[in-house]
Amino acid sequence: MTHGTFLRQITDYANRADPYPVYAELRKTPVLRDEGGPYLVSTYWEIHGLLHDPRLSADPRNLDPDAATVLAVAEEEDDPSLAPSFLRLDPPEHDRLRRLATYPFGPPHTPRRIHDMRGELARIVSDLIDDFQDRDQVDLVDDFAYPFPVTVICRLLGVPRADEPLFHAWTDTLLTSLDPAADPADVAERHRAFRQARSELSMYMSELVEERRRAPSEDMLSSLVHGDGPDGRMTHSELVSTAVLLLIAGHETTVNLITNGMLTLLRHPDVLKRLHDDPRLAVPLVEEVLRYEPPVQMLPQRTPLTDIDIAGVTIPKGAAVWLLLASGNRDPRRFPDPDRFDPDRKDNQHLGFGSGIHICYGAPLARLEGQLALAELARRLENPRLLEDPPPYRQNAVLRGPRHLPVGFDGVRAAREP
Repeated sequence: MTHGTFLRQITDYANRADPYPVYAELRKTPVLRDEGGPYLVSTYWEIHGLLHDPRLSADPRNLDPDAATVLAVAEEEDDPSLAPSFLRLDPPEHDRLRRLATYPFGPPHTPRRIHDMRGELARIVSDLIDDFQDRDQVDLVDDFAYPFPVTVICRLLGVPRADEPLFHAWTDTLLTSLDPAADPADVAERHRAFRQARSELSMYMSELVEERRRAPSEDMLSSLVHGDGPDGRMTHSELVSTAVLLLIAGHETTVNLITNGMLTLLRHPDVLKRLHDDPRLAVPLVEEVLRYEPPVQMLPQRTPLTDIDIAGVTIPKGAAVWLLLASGNRDPRRFPDPDRFDPDRKDNQHLGFGSGIHICYGAPLARLEGQLALAELARRLENPRLLEDPPPYRQNAVLRGPRHLPVGFDGVRAAREP
């Protein structure tokens, strides 16, 4: 595949700290095929329409081989013993698996699971910030934004927190396969590393599934294994692929949400002061972070099941389509003054969690984690300030966020009494 000018720019690490000027240029042509590469969709209403269009498939098996990208994740189907996650399936298979995964997670079957975690999440946040005592700076990623959601998803699923170094390495390898900025010359090695990491993580999770089958616990993995509903039960392979998806997605994007949020607040001290004075601002603030600096910048794995006409362009069946969510979130046709960070923004129906049938499964938990984390950081850190701006970013162009966020402060205020 020939990577064209715009494709190179949106995946170029040199633009990672500020990709928005490139998106603004792209929006002049809402649907663009750049030098034989994928179709890039960059405007809000076109992205929103496609996310709700049953003719657009999330299943990589529907991609025309001639349009295949360098993304190693397409190799997911190489091993027939590993079921694809519902993230990469279309109805009706997607709907059945997602319903089964939802039974132990939220409404209507378990309506208070996330709400009832609030106290536990607040304690984890408080304990992490307590560890900042006697220090004058931290790396907000390594010291807070990563350990917080990892601890949460481990407790929720029932994955031993002590095994984090294992699944961290596997996760890093799997997420590299999502990075369209990687050198195409490395595709064979990326495929090999992807298959090995996915196999090892799947074996690890398979063992946990069997443990819960023999000895159920109070965790979500046990509920998935033993749950019964109108859709029956998942097969063992489906259980493993679903658990792997929830483990990875349950923490990686939330790391970016918290880090992007704190970076934005430190760049807008007036808003940081408002949040310090009124933690209720955290609810609309997190929504604006999801619009302004979304953790997931794009969905690079969609393909039409038939020719689709959109914005004067015909996207042919089987073509590769990239939906540029972060660009749609800055579309002035949808959001007035879109490059301004405004937590008071009305009608903020952003694309930060996607939309349609594949809207982020863990959005309720991610929202709560972001609200609690940012509100408590704003309240407890005395005179917080950026030590490096822009900070160093992750290599990944899809899951965009700082790899490190050095933050200085003058002290740490006391935690609230429970």
